[in-house]
Parts: sequence; C-alpha cells; structure tokens
Amino acid sequence: MEYLEHLTWLLFLKFIDEPDPASSSSQRRSHRNSKLLIDGKYRWSAWTEKALGRKAADGVRRGSPMWNDDQLMSYLRNDLLPYLASLAGSPEHQVVAGIFNGRTVVLCASPQNLREVLSIIDGIHFENEDDIHTVSSVYEELLRKLGRENKLAGEFYTPRAIARFMVDVIEPRIGETVYDPACGTCGLLVEALEYMRKAARTPKDERRLQQQPTFFGNEKKPVPALLGLVHMLLRGATVPQIRRCNTLEQDSRTPSALFDVVLSNPPFGGTENIRVQQNFQLKANATELLFLEHIMNKLKRSGHARCALVVPEGTLFRGGAFARARQELLNNYDLFMVVSLPPGAFAPYSNVKTSLLFFERGGPTREVLYQRIEARPGQKGFNKNTPLSDEHFELARATWNGWASYRRGAHPRPAATGWCWIESYREIEARGFDLSSRKPEDRSQDEIPNVADLTARLLASTSDLHQLIQRLHKKLSARVGL
Repeated sequence: MEYLEHLTWLLFLKFIDEPDPASSSSQRRSHRNSKLLIDGKYRWSAWTEKALGRKAADGVRRGSPMWNDDQLMSYLRNDLLPYLASLAGSPEHQVVAGIFNGRTVVLCASPQNLREVLSIIDGIHFENEDDIHTVSSVYEELLRKLGRENKLAGEFYTPRAIARFMVDVIEPRIGETVYDPACGTCGLLVEALEYMRKAARTPKDERRLQQQPTFFGNEKKPVPALLGLVHMLLRGATVPQIRRCNTLEQDSRTPSALFDVVLSNPPFGGTENIRVQQNFQLKANATELLFLEHIMNKLKRSGHARCALVVPEGTLFRGGAFARARQELLNNYDLFMVVSLPPGAFAPYSNVKTSLLFFERGGPTREVLYQRIEARPGQKGFNKNTPLSDEHFELARATWNGWASYRRGAHPRPAATGWCWIESYREIEARGFDLSSRKPEDRSQDEIPNVADLTARLLASTSDLHQLIQRLHKKLSARVGL
C-alpha cells in the first residue's frame, strides 16, 4: 500500500506538469485544468532534471549539477512536499494541498530505487493514447490487487462485477452529474465514466463528458482520496471534483448541492459522535444509516434522479431509527429493486452479508423487485479465490431488463422464480417495513432462516445491545461522579 501511494503522487505530479492543453490538438490533453500547474522550481520537469541529471535537447547540461542521494531526499522532504501542502487560493490548488497536507507523505523507496521510478515515470507522455492506456490499465490492476489482498484497503474498493451491475441498472447519461459520498478509490465513478463514454456519439458529447464538472466524490481518508483522484485522471476525467472530507459532517437537512445520480458503497459498522448526528433528521450513530439519509437528501428534486447503494443486510430489518429510515424511503422515494448479494461478495476483507438498494425520486413505492445473486451449480461459495464475476449477474440483468420494461408499460409483469419475486408496498408495510430478502412463502413457514440471515440478525442485535449498554453506563457514571 505504501509503494502504491508513493507511485500515485509521483504520477500525479508528472500528470499536472504536462504542457497546457490549449497548446496541443490532442483531445486527451484536455484532461487537466491549466490552473493546476505548479510554480517554477517545483514543477516536475524542473526538479527531476536535477534528480536524474537530464541534459537539454541539445545535449548540453545547464544549471545545477545532478543531486546526490542526500540532496534528492532532502529536497523532497524539506522543500517540495511542504510547498505542495501549503498551496492555497484557487480550488485547483486546494485539491493539490489536500493530497499532501495533514499527514506524513510516504517516502518508502531508497534513493536508488526512487531515481529508477522517476526515470520510468518521466518517460510517460500523457498526451499519448498508448501511454495513458497502459498506465491506467496497470494502475487499475494495482487497485484491484490492493482491494483483494489488503484487508485494510478493502473498504475503499468495490468489486468490479458489483460496480458494473450497479451502473448498468442506473444508466448514467451524458450531461448528468454523478456523486459518491464515500468514493474510496473512485471505482464506481470510473465505471460510470466508462459507461457514459460508450454513449458519446459526437465530439460535443465527448467535450461535455470531459470538460464539464460531472463526477463528484468525497473521501474521508487521505490515501484513498489520492488514489481515487489519480484513478479518475488516468481514465480521462477532466475535472473530477474529488474532495477529502468527512461527508457526514455536512448538514444533511439542508444540502448545498444536488445530483442526478448517486452510486455508493459507504462504510458500515462504524459510529459517529453526537455532534455529527445533529446534522441529520434521524438520530442514530450508525454510519450506514447516516449515509442513507444523506444520499436520499442529495438526489435532485426534479428529473429522473436515482441511486444505487450497497448496504449491510442489517439495514433491511433492524428496528428503531432503521425502521423509520426505511419508511421514509418507501413513502417518499420509489424503491424499485433490492438485490441480495451472497456471503463472501466482498471477501477477503469483509464477510458481512450485503444488499444493493436501487431507488429514485418520486415516491411512494408501489412494488419492489427482489433478486438474489447465487453461486453457479457446483460452486460452494465466494471468496478471494472464487470472487463474484459478471456471469453471476447474468440472470439478474435479464430479470431487471424485463422489470424495467414492465415499469414502462411495455412488457408483462415478470413471473416469480427461485431467485426473484415482487412485493407490494402494503405487504412490506404490514411487516413493519422489513425489507429482508426472504420470499413471502418462506416467511409464512415457521422455519429457521438461513445461516447468513441468522448471523446478520445476531450481529445487528448485539450491536444494538452494546450501544444501549454504553449509553446506560455513561448515565450511571455521570450520576455517581465517575
């Protein structure tokens, strides 16, 4: 993870040092706002000349001689990085400063290895289609490996098969804004970008996609924010609005900006303090619930605003504030599909059972399509070695296409099967707005639920009990003066 972080900010510095896009006829060169240029001696081309001992085009060396190892490392630690962290003024400079301030930037390579990496990166030309395709492909693979092999990084990475299915259902269109309030390494935003790029038919479409602010993301932690920003830049997003901040510290009741599309896999299982909870109508400390309220409030009031969201299974059946949030969702939004993902969908870094919620502005909900993603015959389950793939979503895609046609009045109502069924608002209301992914006939039988559902409910109940005991302890401690 440290080496990937190191590589990322070096790529970023090379990327923003490319010549002004206006000086090139290449469309790819329009990927960057010229205000991002770094001043004078801090530009990549200036300091790497001394680090690598480059000669000018005429073969004559000018200026200072090549730095030795101590000079190179001293310049990075004591000059370049503090300068980058201190940038201020324009929004573009604040983006750069946000990457480098407030933390210790990793310098994990030895001087010898660092020079070798600098030399390789210096040979990349971001105006060259072949170069940028190669770099972005390698970078994507590094992020994928980081998500699969590093449990600490898993929370920032959504498996590609899940991300693609979410985007395919939501269908973001050119001209719409796309938002992820917990964007991690921007996997969902990149999938949206690739989907929208396929729909570009004219140069005007491409310019709208590249030059207009389209993709917006917040990320609390600095390293994934950096990884995500460069991920978007390498994929050709021109002005990605990736902010390093805690989304939940914003007042959810009076959102400042609204969006056409929200795609998100926010963190769950965490808690927020009382100060943060005051930003929400529903008083709860569970991050998954706070993100749900935030997202509902960030959808545009007009048009076809819609969302695809990953939630832990407990969000579908827990009581209290969770039940009130589900009632709000069903009454004021159209929850048109719930997809239950199998255990191991996010392996190896999480075995929490999860589901996908798909909803849009313009409620109330009338009917909900339920689907289950299951292993193929002969496959025991999902883990690091046998992850979810696009093939596992083939039936779900086909069923969704039929359901979407039915909702438009162009197709008969899909028939229930072993993996999908439809429930009405009244059926869900009758059981206290429980959205659990269990077929009605399964609920009518007095049977023990499957192991994954049972453990999910036990974990949720244990969490509720733990929070209750904590509150009781604080009150008793204050009463006796502990």
